[in-house]
Amino acid sequence: MRRWLAAYAGGAALALVLAGCSAPAGIDRDLVDDWPAPVAAQQFVPAADVCHLTAQQVGFLTGYNPTACTESHLVETMHVGTLTGANAEPGTPPQPGSAGMRAAHAACGTVVNKAVGADWRSGRLGLSVVLPSPQAWAGGARWYRCDVSEIASIDDTTVGLRTGSLKGALSGAAPLAYRCFNPKLVKDDIDEMLPVSCTAKHHAEFVGVWQAPEISYSAFARSVPKAHRACQTMIAKYAKVPDNSQLEFRAGTIFYQPYEEEWRNGNRGVQCFLWISDRNLTRSMRNAGTKGLPVT
Repeated sequence: MRRWLAAYAGGAALALVLAGCSAPAGIDRDLVDDWPAPVAAQQFVPAADVCHLTAQQVGFLTGYNPTACTESHLVETMHVGTLTGANAEPGTPPQPGSAGMRAAHAACGTVVNKAVGADWRSGRLGLSVVLPSPQAWAGGARWYRCDVSEIASIDDTTVGLRTGSLKGALSGAAPLAYRCFNPKLVKDDIDEMLPVSCTAKHHAEFVGVWQAPEISYSAFARSVPKAHRACQTMIAKYAKVPDNSQLEFRAGTIFYQPYEEEWRNGNRGVQCFLWISDRNLTRSMRNAGTKGLPVT
């Protein structure tokens, strides 16, 4: 549970024995000086600003078939970068949880956030890093792809077909942005977050993404109170109320942490929500102040 939760052009050398013979008119004896230089082999690099009908976990060339983003597609490549230094050393492509994978994920996050208009984790978006195949890596490929997709909901990360680019998806009206919800509880656990209009009756609202520290997933799981406290600080900033000991009497917290594999690959974004269990809200609590979030 995550809620709380990569030609050589050449041939054999020619040895000509022309002893005792002079070269015919127009022949200068040098048979190779007029040949064009071999063209250097070009390593395949995928394109950015294209979309794909299928999602890839490994960037096999045989599966590369980009299309225009105006056509139906599953994922959009927003950026293609290059791994350098220790992350580009020979061997195999960066493995899940490796420093190379975390570096690529961090770089993708920065570029994607700028492209979509906000932290990608603040809406129904998924981010995946695609690396070259082992064969391409052995051949010198060091690129990484930043692929973005639209997911079904915060609880269901199924990727759906769409048309149109996701650039700017979290700016302006931002239909994919997380806003207000009604939590569905089973005993004391959040079973599902049901999105509703902020003008309809609701009990929870998304307030932002907290960047958790660089600790192991198991260590994070042991520090749930720290995550709740960090989300409380985000609630106070979002609602414009004091971040003090009375805050817990104004609103509760719900947070979603990344899945363990995402965490190991460098995603430390914890999605924070304010939660009011004892009364209905019918407006957003952004800048609501102490009148909107009174001590109860």
